[in-house]
Amino acid sequence: MAGCYSGAVPRLKPLPAIWLISDARNDAALEAALRRLPRGSGLVFRHYHLGEAARRARFDALARLARARGHVVALAGSRAQARRWGADKAYGAGGHLVPVHDLREIGRAARAEALLLSPVFPTRTHPGAKALGPLRFRLLAARARVPVIALGGMNRRSAKRLKWPLWAGIDAFLR
Repeated sequence: MAGCYSGAVPRLKPLPAIWLISDARNDAALEAALRRLPRGSGLVFRHYHLGEAARRARFDALARLARARGHVVALAGSRAQARRWGADKAYGAGGHLVPVHDLREIGRAARAEALLLSPVFPTRTHPGAKALGPLRFRLLAARARVPVIALGGMNRRSAKRLKWPLWAGIDAFLR
């Protein structure tokens, strides 16, 4: 019968090691940043600063470019909205990719495919916020039941310093 659940689990795109997070601050440079990302990376499209129509238009333009480079595209929103917009994944509470900051939030993210744990290092996004640092980051990441993506002050150099293969950045690919 059409529309009935078949028991088949939809196949999700693989989890990239490196993610670019969109933000009002990096919007003007996103096309260039997407071209600099290694093939098969990921884009988390947030753009909370835009109205619905402008946000959708910007998402469509960036998603086309990202897919042309083999990137996975995540939309900040619900899983249903991500499906409607044609995103590969949803970002946010209840999504495939869930931002977390402490052990309590890690425990609440039961349905996540991966967690974005932050801030690992000091970051311009949250000036003055206390960073986890490498040790606390690793202790918290060890408690997660899914892969953990390091976020907050992350770029190639800090990822190497952290010795962590999964990371995301807002400014990491800007020049």
